[in-house]
Amino acid sequence: MVATLATGAQAATASYPDVLSAKVRPRGGDVFDFDVSVSSPYDTPQRYADAFRVMGRDGTVYGQRILDHDHRTEQPFTRDLYGVKIPPGVRTVVVQGRDQRSGYGGKTVEAALPGR
Repeated sequence: MVATLATGAQAATASYPDVLSAKVRPRGGDVFDFDVSVSSPYDTPQRYADAFRVMGRDGTVYGQRILDHDHRTEQPFTRDLYGVKIPPGVRTVVVQGRDQRSGYGGKTVEAALPGR
């Protein structure tokens, strides 16, 4: 499943990376794999998108991918996060990007979990 719905409550700002899409695949049980596309307008060695996270609507963080370098020559870029365990009652997650300097923010994507 590919989700591309950005939440209206979190408008894009120039100081944060934006999550453009999230592809979710069930792995079995309560475990899911994610392919996340991110756009980072401040992609420099001093300031770049250095992580994204998968969380519940209540803010509970289920998984995070740390990015070790800038992606200035690859915009937008897609990275994976495998093996995210999500409790059975959760049907939708929010994917959010993080800027090296400003922290988490920017456009998010809500993704429905397949099979739930």
